[in-house]
This record gives sequence, structure tokens and C-alpha cells, in this order.
Amino acid sequence: MSGKRAVISTLVAAVGCAVTLSVGLVLKRHEAAGGEVQMDRRTDAAAEAVRTETQRYVDTLLTTAAAAGAQDVLTRIEYTALTAPLRSMKLAGATTIALVVPARDDEVAAVQQRWRERGQPDLTLKPYGHGEHAFTVYLTPLDDNAPEPGLDLTRARAPAAAMADARRSGEVAVSDTYHLLVDQQMPVEQRQNSFVLTAPVYQGADRQFLGWVMLGVRGRDFMGATLERAGQRLLDLALRADDADRREVTVAALQAPVEGERDLHRTVVVPVADGNWTLYLAAVSGRLPGAASGLPAAVAGGGLCLTLLLTLLVRVLVADRERAEEKVRLATAELLASEQTSRRQAELLLAVMEGISDGVGVVGPDGRFLLHNPAARRILGRQERAMGPEGWTDHFGLYRLDGVTAYPVDELPLTRALGGESSDQVEMMVRNADHPEGRVISVSARPIETTAGEHGAVAVFHDITDRKHVENELRGFAGVVAHDLKAPLAAVRGYAELIVEALADPEPAAVEDALRSAGKVMAGADRMQTLITELLDYTAARDAAMRIEDVGLRELVDDVVTARADAPGAAGQRPDVFVGALPPIRGDRVLLRQVLDNLLGNAIKYTPPGQSPRIDVTARVDEAGMVWVQVADRGIGIPDGEHAAVFDSFHRASNGTAMPGTGLGLAICRRIVERHGGHIEALPNPGGGTIFVFTVPGAGAGQPRCENVRIF
Repeated sequence: MSGKRAVISTLVAAVGCAVTLSVGLVLKRHEAAGGEVQMDRRTDAAAEAVRTETQRYVDTLLTTAAAAGAQDVLTRIEYTALTAPLRSMKLAGATTIALVVPARDDEVAAVQQRWRERGQPDLTLKPYGHGEHAFTVYLTPLDDNAPEPGLDLTRARAPAAAMADARRSGEVAVSDTYHLLVDQQMPVEQRQNSFVLTAPVYQGADRQFLGWVMLGVRGRDFMGATLERAGQRLLDLALRADDADRREVTVAALQAPVEGERDLHRTVVVPVADGNWTLYLAAVSGRLPGAASGLPAAVAGGGLCLTLLLTLLVRVLVADRERAEEKVRLATAELLASEQTSRRQAELLLAVMEGISDGVGVVGPDGRFLLHNPAARRILGRQERAMGPEGWTDHFGLYRLDGVTAYPVDELPLTRALGGESSDQVEMMVRNADHPEGRVISVSARPIETTAGEHGAVAVFHDITDRKHVENELRGFAGVVAHDLKAPLAAVRGYAELIVEALADPEPAAVEDALRSAGKVMAGADRMQTLITELLDYTAARDAAMRIEDVGLRELVDDVVTARADAPGAAGQRPDVFVGALPPIRGDRVLLRQVLDNLLGNAIKYTPPGQSPRIDVTARVDEAGMVWVQVADRGIGIPDGEHAAVFDSFHRASNGTAMPGTGLGLAICRRIVERHGGHIEALPNPGGGTIFVFTVPGAGAGQPRCENVRIF
């Protein structure tokens, strides 16, 4: 007996030690993988912080350039007023924002006299070399330095190249890194690798080139605080860019106050205006949260202790065999009693399920049905078979509510419940040999744990065919009512027009009263007709069948812009629309055009009086193939706290109630976008106005998740 006890104890100890060490090794590898994931997440966050900060400066410069170009004659007083808010913005690292104008050798004297007359009487231009020059005429200092105007910036290669790029592209350009002219007088150890952002300035309807608005920025001051926030005292960060000789130099850097070998490294290219900078990151893996802990050692130690305990336990069990056998007999008796109790409970549950009117089905982890009550068989119309989830759609005849599109297997409630996701009242159609006319059912499903300890799912089926028929009849009634209301409204308007014509020459007082009354009748009729039309559009946006096809987004935008510009009454506020590169999309051409028409129409309608509408339409494609469409305007904007509420039915922003409208336009847009599997949101435009962003599938992305779809 002692020899057998020794052999078993030795075997348990060997197996336990092997398993414990294997688990510890796996956990150690898992921590290393966790460090890589943490590094990737922090790299993305740091890159996004740098992108956001640089974009803020670019947007500020664009706004300033647009404001300068809007002036008929840009004087020193006007320029000072335009740039004064920049001092309160506390733009880190910003030194000076200057207006720079071009001049050739034979134009220097005339340009100098022109800008003296515009408020800079002491201006003296200092040409450098011969040919083309670029002189600073207005300067607004943003730090303690106040450089004198009149410098020729062509003397420095970096800003000269940036100005040429900005004038050629019409967009903001960033220079190569160099030492700013104001910094070249400082000691060498205080100089920073700096850069300038340059934006062209155009005036008038013919966009005549005036010059540039240039913002000088010291790199270390500019990015120091941003890198400190992004590093979180855990990462070494270095932001680098090319100088004029195409050598990579450091713009800003941050060393994390941690010791140890930097064994995790990342490199990210960050776009800045029309250029690219490089962000280098390094970290000690053991210092990142989740990348190093005492868990592997603790598991190994605990496993060894457990192995020791098990070994001792085995020795005790083998030595006391009779006691163990008695315990087994007692446990067997208890198990038999529990089995009998469970059988009685199962019989009671089966009786209850067979008596209820709602269908109930239970499936095991392999998707095969373990239980199906009579009501479920009656509702589904067919007996269950030994099959997995992949055969449910064809066997039972499961379709979306349009009765044409087969219900995807991965979206079925029972399939989702097997994956651990609950679902409530999912509607679908069942059409098979037992239900040839089709039945509409509602399905709710929950994940469960079977008696064997495995994961399964339970679903409850409810026949809602009659209820859906009633809903469809009510919907049809609403459409008929709306249609029939249009006829009397047209008659009211027609009689009102006859009143106006009949009262053309009678007594003045009577004519005024009749005209006033008739005008009110026509205005009321117009408002009611607009409301009915938008109510029908609102219903159609949810229920109308969709024709899914590849659509040219640029074609839709051009069509809407042309229609808006050529509409009666639009001549006085002809919109200035910038349209970027737009990729093709996939969806319903008519509904997507309605979204663009509503957004562009709002941008025009909510433009302040006396100001021409300015609209920018751009788009990008993300990694998932979704197209992000952005419509930015310079209108009155949406008050804080109402950017989400404007998409609710009949909601109107508190600052736009004086404008005519029903509050359904944006609600229609949200319904259409959501039916295409996307989303829509409103954001404040940094330069004033609102930015609407919505997503739709890109061309060739497949069928969106929506109902009532027809694919061409």
C-alpha cells in the first residue's frame, strides 16, 4: 500500500508542477501581448492629440485669412481688430501673425505707399535680392516680441517655399523647420526649431490674390504641453520634421520620468496642413498598465502550493480508502435523490410549456433544438429537425418584413443569444408550406446555461400578424387622409387667388382688408400643405422601399447645388459652395438626395441676413468602407446643448424659431441615414455655423442593414 501511495503522490506532484509552470508561461506571454496592445492604444491617442492641436492652428489661420479677404479695403485698424482675439486664445508657441504682400522690383515703391495710406505710415520695405519679394506690412505680436514690418521674407527659404505652396494650392501650407527671424537674435541655446503656417488671402467675388496671412510658431513651446498630456509620464515622445535641407530635426520632445530599457517603439506619420511630421514613441513595457504584474509568479506559486496540497490529499485519501468509499456511496445516494427532484421539476415545466399560447424553444450549444412546445410548432409551421443555425432560415422560411429578403443567420435572435447577446421583440416573417400566406412573428431570446453546464439559448415566439395588419391599415389611412387634405387646401388657395383678382380696383379700405384676409388664407394653406408633404416624407423615410445601387456622391451634390442656386428667390443669396473630392456611395439615390437637399437647404435658410451662404461639402472613406460626408456652413449655428435634439421630430433650435419650418427636415435625414446603416450628428463649426456629418456605405460595400430593400 505504501508503494502505491508513493507512486500516485509522485505522479500528482509531477503533473501539477508541469501544469502550473505551463500556465505561468502562458500568462507571461499574455502580459507581453498586453503591453503591445497598450502601446498601440497610447500611440493612437498621442497621434490624435498632435493632429487635433495642429488642426486647431490651421483652422484659426483659415478663419483669419477668410476674415481678411472679406474686407473691401484691409486697413491696419481692421487687421488689428481681426487678429486681436488670437491673443486671448493663448496659442502655445505662436509668436506673430502677419499680413504678407507680394511685390516685384518695380512695384516696391507703389506697394509701400499703398500700405502706408492704409494705416502703416512708417512702413519701410526692405527688399532682399532681386525679382519677387514678400513683405510683412501688418504684424500682430502674440508673445513678448514685436518685430518691425517691412521685412522681405524671401530671404528665408522655408517661409518662401511655404508661401509659394499656399498660393499654388489655395490652402494652408506648413514650412520646413527653421529658426524664426525674431529668434535668430537670441542665444543659440534658447533658439527653437520653429515653422510658419501660411494661408492665401483672396478678395472680392473674383477672388483676387491679396497676399498671405502667416503665423510663426516655436515648435517646443507649441507641442510641449500636448506631448506632456499624451505621454502621461509613461512615454518618450519626439515630434520631428524636415528642415530646409531635408534633414529630420526635432520640433519638440519629452522624456518620461521612468527608468528602464525602452523596449517598445512606435512611429506615426502625422499630417500637418499640406505636410507630414513624424511622431516617435518609446516606452518601458514593464511600466505600462496591464503589461507587467505579479500574476504569473502568483499563479505559479499558488499552483505549486495547490500541487503540494493535492499531493498530501491524495496520500490521505489512499491511506483512508474505506472512508473515501463511504463518502462516494453517500454522494451517490444524494445524486439519485437530486435526479428524482430534477425529473419532477422538468415534468412540471413541460406541462406548463405545453399549456401556454406563446411558443418557446430551447437550443443547445451546437444550435440543435432541445425543447419546442406545441405553440412554437404551430407558430413556426414546421417541426424542428436535427440541424444547426445555418439551416433555420431555409427550413422554417424566415424573411425580413418585406417578405423577400431572407433573414441573415447571424442576425437571428437565437443565433445572437448563443453568442451571449439578448434581444427583444425582433419582428420577422415566417412563410413555408404550412403558412403559405406568411405570418409575422415577434421573437425575444436570451442566453442560458443548460443542465450540463454548457451555454445555450431560449426564445419566445409570439404571432403578431393581426396586429401588423392593423398597423398597416392605420398607416394607409394616414396616407389617404394626407392625400385627401391636399384637395381642399388647393381649393382654398384657388378661391383666395380669385378674391385677390376680384378686389383689384374697389374702395381702398375694402381692398386692403380683402387682400389681408386672402393673404392669410394662402399663407395658412401653404403652411398646411408643407406640413402634410413633410409628414409624408417622414413616413416614407421609414417605410418606403429602397432601391440600393452605387451612386455618384458628386453627381448628387452637383444636382442639389444647381437646383438650389436656380430656385426662384435664390438670386439674392446665391450660395458659395466648396465641393471636395467625393467618393461613390451605395444606397437609395432618391432618399440620399433628400438628405443632401435638406442639409444644404438648412445651410442656406439659416444664413444671417445680408450674408451670402458659405457651404463646404467634403467626404472621406474609413477603414470599414463607410463614407463620412461632411456639410459645413457658416450660418447662425445651433445653441449649446441642442445639437442632438435637432434630429427629433418637430424640434426646432431655440435661435431659429423665427425661420419658417416644421422641424421635420433633420428627423427625415436621421431616418434615411439610419436605414442605410449609418448615423448622423451635428457639431459646432469652429469658425461659426454648424457641421453636419453622416455616414453611408461606400460603393461596392454590399447591402446596408435596412428593411424594404430592392437591390439592382
